[in-house]
Amino acid sequence: MNDVHLIDHPIVLFDGVCNLCYSSVQFIIKHDPKHLFRFASLQGEFGQQVLEQYHLPAAAFSSFILLEKGIVYTKSSGALRVTKKLNGLWPGLYAFSIIPPFIRNAVYNWVAKNRYQWFGKKEACPIPTTGLSKLFLP
Repeated sequence: MNDVHLIDHPIVLFDGVCNLCYSSVQFIIKHDPKHLFRFASLQGEFGQQVLEQYHLPAAAFSSFILLEKGIVYTKSSGALRVTKKLNGLWPGLYAFSIIPPFIRNAVYNWVAKNRYQWFGKKEACPIPTTGLSKLFLP
């Protein structure tokens, strides 16, 4: 089992069966040419370890979670922090962080609640290609 504190990279935890969530991971990888981020399914061993260690619900699959330098950022706050490190114009989205979290998260929660209906879901988390497998934690 990996020690959460020994990972030097920001870690994105995502719902491994959600099509929208997995597409978001692919988007981050495409716009992260330096491979700063690591990824783990919330349903996986590492994801469950993080949820337990940070006292988050074991079934918190509807939340995007960013673990960076020992701090957990969830929902829109986590997603916006990720955009800061992407290439292109994506860091400009961080400007939305001035919107109060209760407003941002209301929109986030609405999308999260409907994500399976709108985007579908997989039976299991897809296995990353060999070239990208080093970016994924168990």
